[in-house]
Amino acid sequence: MPYRRLPNTDLARFRALRIAYEKGKELPPFKLAFSQETLQRLNSSLPGFEKILLECRQAFNKQVNSSKEYKKSLQKVKLYMSHFIQVVNMAIARGDLRSTDREYFGFSHDQKKVPAFQTETSVIKWGEKLIQGESRRLMNGLTPVSNPTIALVKVKYETFLETYIFQKMLQKNLQRCQTKLSELRITADDIIVTIWNEVEDYYKDLPEEHKRNNSRIYGVVYFYRRNELRKKNENPALPV
Repeated sequence: MPYRRLPNTDLARFRALRIAYEKGKELPPFKLAFSQETLQRLNSSLPGFEKILLECRQAFNKQVNSSKEYKKSLQKVKLYMSHFIQVVNMAIARGDLRSTDREYFGFSHDQKKVPAFQTETSVIKWGEKLIQGESRRLMNGLTPVSNPTIALVKVKYETFLETYIFQKMLQKNLQRCQTKLSELRITADDIIVTIWNEVEDYYKDLPEEHKRNNSRIYGVVYFYRRNELRKKNENPALPV
């Protein structure tokens, strides 16, 4: 015998609520298969659930679209920062700069390894060190690093910082929205269970086939177990 399965996604929840809502609008109270009390709960809860569901979808899409530009700016600033440090090392190797110049940027005088910049935090930390370090060098009358200059590095760094802050804001918006949706999900599930229970109870005196067919009109979903589905496929004459 087919078993009833409740919605397991938010879109499926909304669909189930919407079907019941439309039946509540379409039928007079004495023909409706679930109670007026449940209909009132449905009418008061559905708009809020629909609103937050839409907001979550929009917040997710915004974050996905923004992440493309964010990843580009992240890769770009990492490249410029890496090249800047490599230029410093090469200038020191040629004798154009002193090894002690590395100390302006937060390195020891003999540290030649370029940081990996594996996290956003490390990019922000080293970006600030490079910009501030080169500023101190120039104030002391030392030769500026070029190709890339710190001005170019700073432009890429500030662009990255803007996209980073914006991306974090979008993530917080999505998280806040998902938290609210998880709260509303509990109420939605309770209303759906109540509606489906009342609908099945309304048609309880009908034969099983007719009971399920009438309940489906209200959005109740039935599934066959694997062995039942195999038997049904072997014998298409079996009732749905």
